[in-house]
Amino acid sequence: MKIHILDDWFDTLATLPSFAKLAGHDVTVFKEHEPDAAKLAARHQDADCLVLFRERTLIGADLLDHLPNLKLLSQRSVYPHVDVQACTRNKVLLCSNMHSDTPSYAAAEMTLALILASFRQIPQQAASVRAGTWQMGVGRTLRGRKLGLYGYGRIAGAVAEYARAIGMDVWFWASGAGRARAIADGVNVAPSREAFFSQSDIVSLHIRLKPATRGLITADDLAMMMPRALLVNTSRSGLIAPGILETEIAKGRLHAAVDVFDSEPMLDKNNILATHPNVLATPHIGYVTEDELEMQFSDIYDQINAYASGAPIHMINPEVWQASV
Repeated sequence: MKIHILDDWFDTLATLPSFAKLAGHDVTVFKEHEPDAAKLAARHQDADCLVLFRERTLIGADLLDHLPNLKLLSQRSVYPHVDVQACTRNKVLLCSNMHSDTPSYAAAEMTLALILASFRQIPQQAASVRAGTWQMGVGRTLRGRKLGLYGYGRIAGAVAEYARAIGMDVWFWASGAGRARAIADGVNVAPSREAFFSQSDIVSLHIRLKPATRGLITADDLAMMMPRALLVNTSRSGLIAPGILETEIAKGRLHAAVDVFDSEPMLDKNNILATHPNVLATPHIGYVTEDELEMQFSDIYDQINAYASGAPIHMINPEVWQASV
Protein backbone atom coordinates (compact mmCIF):
# COMPACT_ATOMS: atom_id res chain seq x y z
CA MET A 1 0.00 0.00 0.00
CA LYS A 2 1.04 3.59 -0.62
CA ILE A 3 0.94 5.13 2.83
CA HIS A 4 1.27 8.84 3.51
CA ILE A 5 1.93 9.93 7.11
CA LEU A 6 0.86 13.51 7.82
CA ASP A 7 2.28 16.13 10.19
CA ASP A 8 5.27 14.32 11.69
CA TRP A 9 6.82 17.70 12.43
CA PHE A 10 10.10 16.43 13.89
CA ASP A 11 10.45 13.29 11.76
CA THR A 12 10.11 11.24 14.94
CA LEU A 13 8.09 8.23 13.84
CA ALA A 14 10.79 6.60 11.70
CA THR A 15 13.07 6.54 14.76
CA LEU A 16 10.63 4.49 16.85
CA PRO A 17 10.58 0.66 16.95
CA SER A 18 6.97 0.47 15.78
CA PHE A 19 7.87 1.94 12.38
CA ALA A 20 9.19 -1.49 11.39
CA LYS A 21 5.56 -2.66 11.22
CA LEU A 22 5.27 -0.77 7.94
CA ALA A 23 7.99 -2.81 6.24
CA GLY A 24 6.79 -3.89 2.83
CA HIS A 25 4.61 -0.83 2.31
CA ASP A 26 5.49 2.25 0.26
CA VAL A 27 5.69 4.89 3.00
CA THR A 28 6.12 8.67 2.65
CA VAL A 29 6.37 10.88 5.72
CA PHE A 30 5.38 14.54 5.50
CA LYS A 31 6.86 16.88 8.09
CA GLU A 32 5.30 20.11 6.85
CA HIS A 33 1.78 20.96 7.97
CA GLU A 34 -0.50 21.89 5.06
CA PRO A 35 -3.90 23.36 5.99
CA ASP A 36 -5.12 24.00 2.44
CA ALA A 37 -7.41 21.22 1.22
CA ALA A 38 -6.61 21.76 -2.47
CA LYS A 39 -2.88 21.52 -1.85
CA LEU A 40 -3.40 18.45 0.33
CA ALA A 41 -5.44 16.80 -2.42
CA ALA A 42 -2.69 17.44 -4.95
CA ARG A 43 -0.03 16.11 -2.57
CA HIS A 44 -1.85 12.90 -1.72
CA GLN A 45 -3.41 11.95 -5.08
CA ASP A 46 -1.74 8.53 -5.19
CA ALA A 47 -2.14 7.58 -1.53
CA ASP A 48 -4.02 4.42 -0.60
CA CYS A 49 -3.87 5.28 3.09
CA LEU A 50 -3.45 8.45 5.13
CA VAL A 51 -2.02 8.15 8.63
CA LEU A 52 -3.25 10.99 10.83
CA PHE A 53 -1.19 12.51 13.61
CA ARG A 54 -4.05 13.04 16.03
CA GLU A 55 -6.06 16.14 15.05
CA ARG A 56 -3.35 18.16 13.34
CA THR A 57 -5.06 18.13 9.92
CA LEU A 58 -8.75 18.59 9.16
CA ILE A 59 -10.06 15.78 6.94
CA GLY A 60 -13.19 17.20 5.39
CA ALA A 61 -15.29 16.63 2.31
CA ASP A 62 -13.32 19.27 0.42
CA LEU A 63 -10.31 16.95 0.68
CA LEU A 64 -11.92 13.52 0.58
CA ASP A 65 -13.94 14.30 -2.56
CA HIS A 66 -10.66 14.81 -4.44
CA LEU A 67 -8.73 11.71 -3.38
CA PRO A 68 -10.05 8.96 -5.69
CA ASN A 69 -7.35 6.44 -4.73
CA LEU A 70 -7.78 6.75 -0.97
CA LYS A 71 -9.09 3.64 0.73
CA LEU A 72 -8.12 3.96 4.40
CA LEU A 73 -7.64 6.54 7.15
CA SER A 74 -5.75 5.11 10.11
CA GLN A 75 -5.48 7.01 13.38
CA ARG A 76 -6.01 6.65 17.12
CA SER A 77 -8.57 8.07 19.55
CA VAL A 78 -11.39 10.53 18.87
CA TYR A 79 -11.99 11.95 15.41
CA PRO A 80 -13.78 15.35 15.51
CA HIS A 81 -11.42 16.44 12.71
CA VAL A 82 -12.69 13.75 10.31
CA ASP A 83 -15.90 14.03 8.29
CA VAL A 84 -17.06 10.45 8.70
CA GLN A 85 -20.04 10.90 6.36
CA ALA A 86 -17.72 12.15 3.62
CA CYS A 87 -15.46 9.16 4.27
CA THR A 88 -18.37 6.78 3.82
CA ARG A 89 -19.63 8.57 0.71
CA ASN A 90 -16.16 8.29 -0.83
CA LYS A 91 -15.77 4.64 0.26
CA VAL A 92 -12.91 5.47 2.62
CA LEU A 93 -12.69 3.28 5.71
CA LEU A 94 -11.82 5.07 8.96
CA CYS A 95 -10.06 2.91 11.55
CA SER A 96 -9.36 4.33 15.00
CA ASN A 97 -8.52 2.46 18.18
CA MET A 98 -10.49 4.24 20.91
CA HIS A 99 -8.24 2.70 23.64
CA SER A 100 -11.11 2.55 26.13
CA ASP A 101 -8.98 0.89 28.79
CA THR A 102 -5.92 3.16 28.88
CA PRO A 103 -5.60 6.83 29.82
CA SER A 104 -2.96 9.07 28.31
CA TYR A 105 -0.52 9.16 31.19
CA ALA A 106 1.58 11.61 29.19
CA ALA A 107 -1.32 14.10 29.13
CA ALA A 108 -1.95 13.58 32.85
CA GLU A 109 1.72 14.18 33.62
CA MET A 110 1.66 17.30 31.46
CA THR A 111 -1.29 18.63 33.44
CA LEU A 112 0.57 18.20 36.72
CA ALA A 113 3.70 19.75 35.20
CA LEU A 114 1.77 22.84 34.11
CA ILE A 115 0.22 23.21 37.56
CA LEU A 116 3.59 22.90 39.27
CA ALA A 117 5.32 25.22 36.82
CA SER A 118 2.60 27.84 37.14
CA PHE A 119 2.37 27.89 40.93
CA ARG A 120 6.15 27.80 41.41
CA GLN A 121 6.89 30.25 38.56
CA ILE A 122 9.40 27.78 37.11
CA PRO A 123 9.70 29.31 33.61
CA GLN A 124 10.10 32.82 35.02
CA GLN A 125 12.57 31.74 37.70
CA ALA A 126 14.66 29.82 35.15
CA ALA A 127 14.65 32.84 32.83
CA SER A 128 15.76 35.03 35.74
CA VAL A 129 18.77 32.81 36.42
CA ARG A 130 19.73 32.90 32.73
CA ALA A 131 19.48 36.69 32.83
CA GLY A 132 21.83 36.80 35.83
CA THR A 133 19.26 38.28 38.21
CA TRP A 134 18.69 35.26 40.51
CA GLN A 135 15.19 35.02 42.07
CA MET A 136 12.37 37.04 40.48
CA GLY A 137 9.46 36.47 42.86
CA VAL A 138 7.71 34.15 45.30
CA GLY A 139 5.69 31.13 44.21
CA ARG A 140 2.86 29.26 45.91
CA THR A 141 2.69 25.80 47.55
CA LEU A 142 0.27 23.21 46.15
CA ARG A 143 -0.21 21.07 49.25
CA GLY A 144 -3.65 21.76 50.68
CA ARG A 145 -4.87 23.60 47.57
CA LYS A 146 -8.22 22.56 46.07
CA LEU A 147 -7.93 21.09 42.59
CA GLY A 148 -11.15 20.98 40.59
CA LEU A 149 -11.16 18.44 37.77
CA TYR A 150 -13.87 19.06 35.19
CA GLY A 151 -14.58 15.65 33.70
CA TYR A 152 -14.62 12.19 35.21
CA GLY A 153 -12.66 10.08 32.76
CA ARG A 154 -9.38 8.23 32.57
CA ILE A 155 -7.04 11.23 32.31
CA ALA A 156 -8.82 13.12 35.09
CA GLY A 157 -8.49 10.03 37.27
CA ALA A 158 -4.75 9.85 36.65
CA VAL A 159 -4.34 13.57 37.42
CA ALA A 160 -6.31 13.09 40.65
CA GLU A 161 -3.96 10.29 41.68
CA TYR A 162 -0.88 12.46 41.07
CA ALA A 163 -2.41 15.46 42.84
CA ARG A 164 -3.40 13.50 45.94
CA ALA A 165 0.16 12.18 46.15
CA ILE A 166 1.43 15.73 46.74
CA GLY A 167 -1.30 16.56 49.23
CA MET A 168 -3.85 18.40 47.11
CA ASP A 169 -7.57 18.37 47.90
CA VAL A 170 -9.28 17.00 44.78
CA TRP A 171 -12.91 17.26 43.76
CA PHE A 172 -14.78 16.80 40.48
CA TRP A 173 -17.45 18.28 38.29
CA ALA A 174 -18.79 16.60 35.17
CA SER A 175 -21.93 15.82 33.20
CA GLY A 176 -24.84 14.38 35.12
CA ALA A 177 -23.80 10.87 34.14
CA GLY A 178 -20.17 11.59 35.05
CA ARG A 179 -21.12 12.93 38.46
CA ALA A 180 -23.29 9.89 39.09
CA ARG A 181 -20.36 7.58 38.34
CA ALA A 182 -18.05 9.65 40.55
CA ILE A 183 -20.50 9.55 43.45
CA ALA A 184 -20.93 5.80 42.99
CA ASP A 185 -17.13 5.47 43.13
CA GLY A 186 -17.06 7.39 46.40
CA VAL A 187 -14.99 10.36 45.19
CA ASN A 188 -15.56 13.97 46.17
CA VAL A 189 -17.96 15.80 43.84
CA ALA A 190 -18.65 19.53 44.14
CA PRO A 191 -22.17 20.29 45.40
CA SER A 192 -22.82 22.63 42.48
CA ARG A 193 -21.20 24.09 39.38
CA GLU A 194 -21.02 27.42 41.14
CA ALA A 195 -19.17 25.95 44.12
CA PHE A 196 -16.81 24.09 41.81
CA PHE A 197 -15.66 27.21 39.98
CA SER A 198 -15.76 29.63 42.91
CA GLN A 199 -13.97 27.45 45.46
CA SER A 200 -11.29 25.71 43.38
CA ASP A 201 -7.77 27.14 43.51
CA ILE A 202 -7.15 25.32 40.22
CA VAL A 203 -9.65 24.16 37.60
CA SER A 204 -8.35 21.64 35.04
CA LEU A 205 -10.40 20.56 32.02
CA HIS A 206 -10.53 16.90 31.00
CA ILE A 207 -13.44 16.58 28.58
CA ARG A 208 -13.73 15.34 25.03
CA LEU A 209 -14.61 18.00 22.47
CA LYS A 210 -17.83 17.16 20.64
CA PRO A 211 -20.84 19.24 19.59
CA ALA A 212 -22.42 18.96 23.04
CA THR A 213 -19.29 20.16 24.84
CA ARG A 214 -18.15 22.94 22.50
CA GLY A 215 -18.23 26.22 24.44
CA LEU A 216 -19.08 24.34 27.64
CA ILE A 217 -17.00 26.70 29.79
CA THR A 218 -18.68 30.10 29.81
CA ALA A 219 -17.81 33.65 30.78
CA ASP A 220 -19.93 33.22 33.92
CA ASP A 221 -17.84 30.19 34.92
CA LEU A 222 -14.57 32.11 34.65
CA ALA A 223 -16.04 35.14 36.39
CA MET A 224 -16.84 32.95 39.40
CA MET A 225 -13.22 31.83 39.83
CA MET A 226 -11.35 33.43 42.70
CA PRO A 227 -8.59 35.99 42.03
CA ARG A 228 -5.27 34.32 41.13
CA ALA A 229 -7.00 30.98 40.49
CA LEU A 230 -5.46 28.89 37.74
CA LEU A 231 -7.33 27.48 34.74
CA VAL A 232 -5.55 24.56 33.06
CA ASN A 233 -6.52 23.26 29.63
CA THR A 234 -4.70 20.26 28.18
CA SER A 235 -7.86 18.97 26.49
CA ARG A 236 -9.23 21.12 23.66
CA SER A 237 -9.48 24.88 23.22
CA GLY A 238 -13.03 24.62 21.86
CA LEU A 239 -14.31 23.58 25.28
CA ILE A 240 -14.06 27.25 26.27
CA ALA A 241 -16.43 29.72 24.60
CA PRO A 242 -14.53 31.80 22.01
CA GLY A 243 -12.59 34.76 23.35
CA ILE A 244 -13.66 34.56 26.97
CA LEU A 245 -10.39 33.24 28.37
CA GLU A 246 -8.47 35.95 26.53
CA THR A 247 -10.87 38.58 27.91
CA GLU A 248 -10.49 37.32 31.47
CA ILE A 249 -6.71 37.11 31.21
CA ALA A 250 -6.56 40.69 29.93
CA LYS A 251 -8.15 41.80 33.22
CA GLY A 252 -5.15 40.38 35.08
CA ARG A 253 -7.32 38.53 37.59
CA LEU A 254 -6.89 34.90 36.55
CA HIS A 255 -3.90 32.75 35.67
CA ALA A 256 -3.96 30.09 32.95
CA ALA A 257 -1.84 27.20 31.71
CA VAL A 258 -2.84 26.17 28.20
CA ASP A 259 -1.51 23.47 25.89
CA VAL A 260 -4.26 23.85 23.26
CA PHE A 261 -5.40 26.70 21.02
CA ASP A 262 -8.29 27.60 18.71
CA SER A 263 -6.03 27.33 15.67
CA GLU A 264 -2.99 25.08 15.62
CA PRO A 265 -0.15 25.42 15.09
CA MET A 266 -0.54 28.77 16.89
CA LEU A 267 2.20 30.98 15.47
CA ASP A 268 0.86 34.41 16.47
CA LYS A 269 3.54 35.95 18.69
CA ASN A 270 1.06 38.67 19.72
CA ASN A 271 -1.65 36.31 20.98
CA ILE A 272 -2.40 37.25 24.58
CA LEU A 273 -2.18 33.60 25.61
CA ALA A 274 1.42 33.60 24.39
CA THR A 275 2.42 37.00 25.80
CA HIS A 276 0.59 37.67 29.07
CA PRO A 277 2.69 37.09 32.22
CA ASN A 278 -0.22 35.28 33.88
CA VAL A 279 -0.26 32.57 31.19
CA LEU A 280 1.99 29.55 30.74
CA ALA A 281 1.52 28.38 27.15
CA THR A 282 2.90 25.19 25.60
CA PRO A 283 2.48 23.96 21.97
CA HIS A 284 0.06 21.02 22.37
CA ILE A 285 2.64 18.61 23.73
CA GLY A 286 0.45 16.89 26.30
CA TYR A 287 0.56 13.57 24.43
CA VAL A 288 3.84 14.17 22.59
CA THR A 289 6.39 11.87 24.19
CA GLU A 290 8.41 9.09 22.58
CA ASP A 291 6.64 6.51 24.75
CA GLU A 292 3.15 7.77 23.93
CA LEU A 293 3.85 8.02 20.20
CA GLU A 294 5.29 4.50 20.15
CA MET A 295 2.10 3.17 21.76
CA GLN A 296 -0.26 5.17 19.55
CA PHE A 297 1.39 4.52 16.22
CA SER A 298 1.94 0.85 16.94
CA ASP A 299 -1.88 0.63 17.06
CA ILE A 300 -2.21 2.74 13.92
CA TYR A 301 0.17 0.50 11.96
CA ASP A 302 -1.61 -2.62 13.22
CA GLN A 303 -4.81 -1.21 11.71
CA ILE A 304 -3.08 -0.74 8.36
CA ASN A 305 -1.72 -4.28 8.32
CA ALA A 306 -5.07 -5.70 9.37
CA TYR A 307 -6.71 -3.88 6.47
CA ALA A 308 -4.03 -5.06 4.05
CA SER A 309 -4.58 -8.65 5.17
CA GLY A 310 -8.33 -8.40 4.59
CA ALA A 311 -9.44 -8.31 8.23
CA PRO A 312 -9.71 -4.64 9.28
CA ILE A 313 -10.00 -3.71 12.96
CA HIS A 314 -11.33 -0.74 14.93
CA MET A 315 -13.65 0.29 12.09
CA ILE A 316 -15.63 3.48 12.67
CA ASN A 317 -17.71 3.20 9.48
CA PRO A 318 -17.76 -0.60 8.88
CA GLU A 319 -20.40 -0.24 6.18
CA VAL A 320 -17.61 0.82 3.82
CA TRP A 321 -15.83 -2.50 4.30
CA GLN A 322 -19.04 -4.53 4.22
CA ALA A 323 -19.94 -2.99 0.89
CA SER A 324 -16.56 -3.93 -0.57
CA VAL A 325 -16.60 -7.64 0.29
